[in-house]
Amino acid sequence: MIIEGRVALITGGTRGIGRAIAESLIKAGASVYISARNAEEIKATVKAMDAPAAGRIAGGVCDVQEYEQVQSLFADVVAKFDGLDILVNNAGIGLFGPVESTSPKNFAAVLHTNLFGVFYCCHEAIPLLRKRGGGYIINISSLAGTNPHPNMAAYNASKFALNGFSEALMQEIRHDGIKVSYIMPGSVNTSFGGDTVSEDKAWQLTPADVAQVVIDLLEHDRRSLVSRVEMRPSRPPKK
Repeated sequence: MIIEGRVALITGGTRGIGRAIAESLIKAGASVYISARNAEEIKATVKAMDAPAAGRIAGGVCDVQEYEQVQSLFADVVAKFDGLDILVNNAGIGLFGPVESTSPKNFAAVLHTNLFGVFYCCHEAIPLLRKRGGGYIINISSLAGTNPHPNMAAYNASKFALNGFSEALMQEIRHDGIKVSYIMPGSVNTSFGGDTVSEDKAWQLTPADVAQVVIDLLEHDRRSLVSRVEMRPSRPPKK
């Protein structure tokens, strides 16, 4: 895919991996719409990117747990950029702890954000991508989607399910010219899940590393479909 001139929507696009993907797509010449739950963060992010984007950046509030908000989000993307070519499902939350102390509300929030939110966005995106003759859906998963860990049952469940969903969807719509890939990063130096960005964690992946993979996937020839990418730090601390 030639990225220049394409329209991309990135959920969870104001911080960490999502913001790095947005910056990379802007640099590659795409028009980018970012969504997040915090209006002030969206406003600040759009303002920061507006100069290099030259009007090719916009954003709106959306909690992907809420289907009605997702519907409004896609309507606004079309209103601003007249269509959609690329969807990056990056919005996600991580609430960690033992199963017995995880509230049903928190368990549901993780599943509704990390899985249902992706479904909602794909459900709205597919007709728009098909209308353009094809496109690309990239889901940001995690190595936690294949590697279970104690105190991560909710997050593991959401990412295991996301991987299966992505692979089924890929087979459903590949003949419509719509590619589906999912990226599974390991440790990334971000504030996700209450973590902190730190020089002590310089061994971890960076958001820019994940963004580079997104660009690489998009630039593959149409005949090539990389359905899954696993990423991990090359030199983690020895145990």
